[in-house]
Amino acid sequence: MPRIITKGDWRRDLIALGPSTFVGLTLFISGVGKIPGQTEFADLLLKSFWTPTMAYLIAHALPVGEIILGLFLVFGIFPRIAAGLCLPLLIGFMANNALAIGRGMEEFPSCNCFGVWETLFGIVTPMQAMVYDVVLLMLAVIILLFHPTGFWHFRPWLIKKWKWEGIK
Repeated sequence: MPRIITKGDWRRDLIALGPSTFVGLTLFISGVGKIPGQTEFADLLLKSFWTPTMAYLIAHALPVGEIILGLFLVFGIFPRIAAGLCLPLLIGFMANNALAIGRGMEEFPSCNCFGVWETLFGIVTPMQAMVYDVVLLMLAVIILLFHPTGFWHFRPWLIKKWKWEGIK
């Protein structure tokens, strides 16, 4: 008979640690990759339906937001809040990829999701990025549901929990 995984069980910690690390590293790497080519990223956004002001704002704010959310998830700082903030971000990525897929691969051969990393390791098509975003969305939901800490928890995994002798 299968056991129910409860709070404080080591398996629950592993269920949440893997997705937190994967989503966090993905966001961090994609944010760092977009910073050097912010003008190219803004030009790519102008090809879609964004106005010049919004394209400029997104091109400069999105990489910083991705880096911050990624670091929060990797280090376990407010992991459920960070995963909750990832949901609208990932839904926006999926909507942008759906628009690119709808317009055709001739107009958008690359989604430019990872910035300069795509020039080093190969391009990601909008269809591949859509599949990747769906996986990231599911992992963010797993973090929200199964992370062993409370919603407002601020105890990174690298800080040791202290036990005080004599204090109960």
